[in-house]
Amino acid sequence: MTMTDAELAARIAAAAGRILIEIRESGLLEGKALGSAGDEVSNRFLLHALRAQRPDDGVLSEESRDTLLRREKSRVWIVDPVDGTREYGEERDDWAVHVGLAIDGEAKVGAVALPGLNGGVVLRSDRTAALPEPAATPRLVVSRTRPAKEALAVADAIGGELIAMGSAGAKAMAVVRGQAEIYLHSGGQYQWDNCAPVAVAAAHGLHCSRIDGSPLIYNEPDTELPDLLICRPEYAERVLEEVRRIG
Repeated sequence: MTMTDAELAARIAAAAGRILIEIRESGLLEGKALGSAGDEVSNRFLLHALRAQRPDDGVLSEESRDTLLRREKSRVWIVDPVDGTREYGEERDDWAVHVGLAIDGEAKVGAVALPGLNGGVVLRSDRTAALPEPAATPRLVVSRTRPAKEALAVADAIGGELIAMGSAGAKAMAVVRGQAEIYLHSGGQYQWDNCAPVAVAAAHGLHCSRIDGSPLIYNEPDTELPDLLICRPEYAERVLEEVRRIG
């Protein structure tokens, strides 16, 4: 039986995650060397799997040379073989594997694997659950090393609590999993950093946009997509208003 796009995304994201854990647990590599090996091996697996299962679709990957041939396709898989290579190399758990599918520029299907969590976790766009109850104090997930100035200002304005975390996928899924209410990023990202997370987050009923409120558009010639807001819908208007005020 042919797999649906969502089943395929989840299956290959989970498999790539298991491969990455095997590489890390071998004990043969560490630090940057471990991160480089993980990126390379995971990328090769994802590309081979997508070519075998969806040969007519385009692919955009962080770890492969981009060609604008993908622009001729309405269906483009956008993948990040290891989102949070630094965290993966440091043997932390806040890293992810992203497998997203953009259709006519919109992030429609996605799976985000969090292999470092106990037993591995895969969040997917075709299996959703009601959002957990929000915390009384809004929690904002931000970068461990360079939190966005807009996020800091919004947290101050709304009395929010900051939670430092690694990869973009881990931060976005923290909102999906009810560990935070807001993920606001403005420090620079690319399409592969947020396509799969946006597909999953939107399917779970979260607000997803650029930080000026405009839509996130994929399969554009420029792979940069530098800012992002994923949050519970009840916070979207207030956060966007505060960002406009800051600007």
